[in-house]
Amino acid sequence: MRLKTLLLALCVASTTAFAQKVKYSKEDIKKMETYLFNEGFNTPSPKKTSTIILKDGTTYKGFCNKIETKKGQIYEVAIKDSITKKNATFTADQINEMYVYPSNAEKIAKVAKYMGNIRNFGTKKLTKNTNNDRIYFVNQTVSLKNKKDDKEFLMQVINPGFDDIISVYHDPRAKETTGFSVMGSPQLGGGVIKSYYVKKGNKVMWLHKDDFEDNYDFLFGDNQEFTKKYPKNSVEWDYFSFLVSEYTAMTNG
Repeated sequence: MRLKTLLLALCVASTTAFAQKVKYSKEDIKKMETYLFNEGFNTPSPKKTSTIILKDGTTYKGFCNKIETKKGQIYEVAIKDSITKKNATFTADQINEMYVYPSNAEKIAKVAKYMGNIRNFGTKKLTKNTNNDRIYFVNQTVSLKNKKDDKEFLMQVINPGFDDIISVYHDPRAKETTGFSVMGSPQLGGGVIKSYYVKKGNKVMWLHKDDFEDNYDFLFGDNQEFTKKYPKNSVEWDYFSFLVSEYTAMTNG
């Protein structure tokens, strides 16, 4: 009887310890709130040379003068060859990778948006909004918002430096959390992106902030060291880019 009571007590103590939240310092929270993903861009520059690599290995370089989208995702691209000046059109199921430059108009709009939210000053880098580097798109088969039939699209990888385990793709239709402003002053709070497309293993899904807790174990549960340091009940959606980066670093050793 005493043994059963002791085992029950140990079980309760273990469960309680597991459920305890980790308390992070202000410095830790500031670090976790820093946005590490690349900025998502929707419009390629028609004046800079884009590169399209087909599934058969053929490479085309030219000016991207037209794109067709569905729910914001690219499924067809028209390009004017930089040498022959001939126009060619490719569908997403023909393309393996695409490299484009962001349009100046979209960069200007993103800078204005950045300056309009005080929260951005402490969590994001302005240089990512004025990015002059090529943007990487990859062919991916996905169900838009986990509701539509699977289809191939060209999706922007926004964590190219740490995407070897979990790849995160820009959601062009993503909304942001709301903040508030007083008489036209810069917005306070809000500005957190609510959704991404995420791939781990062979599974690709649309991940919304409301579903983050339900998918935490799928994303991070195979690394006990990570889940102990950043347990489900102690982290927030606002930390998502940091969590993906940290999980990747810890998993890779």
